[in-house]
Amino acid sequence: MAEINLLDTLPQPKRNLSKRASMKTAEDVAIAKRYDKDFFDGERKHGYGGYRYDGRWIPVAKRMIEHYTLPSSARILDIGCAKGFLMHDFKETLPDCEVRGLEISTYAKDMAHGAMGQFIDLGSCVSLPYDDDYFDLVISINTIHNVGLYDVQESLREIERVAKVDGEKFITVDAWHTDEEKQRLLDWVLTAETYMSVEDWIKLFSEVGYSGDYWWFIP
Repeated sequence: MAEINLLDTLPQPKRNLSKRASMKTAEDVAIAKRYDKDFFDGERKHGYGGYRYDGRWIPVAKRMIEHYTLPSSARILDIGCAKGFLMHDFKETLPDCEVRGLEISTYAKDMAHGAMGQFIDLGSCVSLPYDDDYFDLVISINTIHNVGLYDVQESLREIERVAKVDGEKFITVDAWHTDEEKQRLLDWVLTAETYMSVEDWIKLFSEVGYSGDYWWFIP
């Protein structure tokens, strides 16, 4: 288990935190949590403001393949895969790999990039529809914090269950180091149900037996 940023090749978006904080309403949060067209391709105040493929995940896929020395036939699971951009880029980079995605959004599955919809299963991170000890790599980027604390614990246990005994795991979650970072996070988040300090996340990982790598989303 290690703290490592495997997403540092991604472009860093400009977020207007003060504007989000001053304008965010309970209705905006409720709309975002539907995870439908409004969340992915609607107004920015409801989510992504347009979630389109632009190739930015290719370096991420390559880095993960190299970092974890994945075999050509690796089985890879992306929990919270959205429209399958990273799945697509894993498959492009490692053509013989098996990719699966788990997604709560029917809209995201229907709009999946590059025919990835056929590899996306609808469901929740709390109960993964996969066999024990199956995947060489399980990833979850900015997803498991969207459920309550008890379900976060169950999700981490599920990740451990479906990963091979010698498999790899990588997750990112909403977190903070300082009070200033905490306020920035609270100003920005729409869908998160569980967020805590870096120290508390690491403590939770240990308590539930999560043995994979991790990084933080801090606006």
